[in-house]
Amino acid sequence: MQSLAQFWDGSDFVGRAVSLLLLAMSVAAWVLILWKGRLLRRASADIARAVPAFWDAATLADGRARLAAMDREGVLLPLLDAAAAQAPAGTLEAAGRLESQLTRRLRDALHRGLARLQFGQVLLASVGSTAPFVGLFGTVWAIYHALTGIAAAGSITIDKVSGPIGEALVMTAAGIAVAVPAVLAYNVFGKRVAACEAELEGWAHDLREMALEAAAGR
Repeated sequence: MQSLAQFWDGSDFVGRAVSLLLLAMSVAAWVLILWKGRLLRRASADIARAVPAFWDAATLADGRARLAAMDREGVLLPLLDAAAAQAPAGTLEAAGRLESQLTRRLRDALHRGLARLQFGQVLLASVGSTAPFVGLFGTVWAIYHALTGIAAAGSITIDKVSGPIGEALVMTAAGIAVAVPAVLAYNVFGKRVAACEAELEGWAHDLREMALEAAAGR
């Protein structure tokens, strides 16, 4: 704690601002990583369990009840409701073919579900790509701080150099430490979102076919 206090006391306004910015980026990234990791883990498990359970149901009502009980993240049930919905009479939607109506409703529901799964990816990418440069800015500023201290003293001494150079090294390491978890999480979550997206697209296609067959059999 003493070294951190000395580092903070030895920094100027710019150095402290960079430190606080890196801290805020790190906290935001880790909160998002923990929340998003839980979200995608639950969504993947729900899709794997709920879709087979739906098709094993004897009736549509029973299938919907099973889906509602298992779909904890709400990515499957909106697609079923979109497939079963009826366009309001007297609207442009109702004037279109049933195939077009189903495609439009399922597409909109799918996009809303994917938006929930993809939430936070931009933040992780932004933190991962900008944190090293923020740390580099802090490094350059600390070196500048050291040079101005040397110029003011008129001579090179360990006291004038060690503090700012130590601050520069800390800034570089902090920028990398903030960026690496964000980049890794972005890549891992991107793969998981893509897997969920493929499953949801298949689910939407199956629901569309089921709705068309049910309409044709009336």
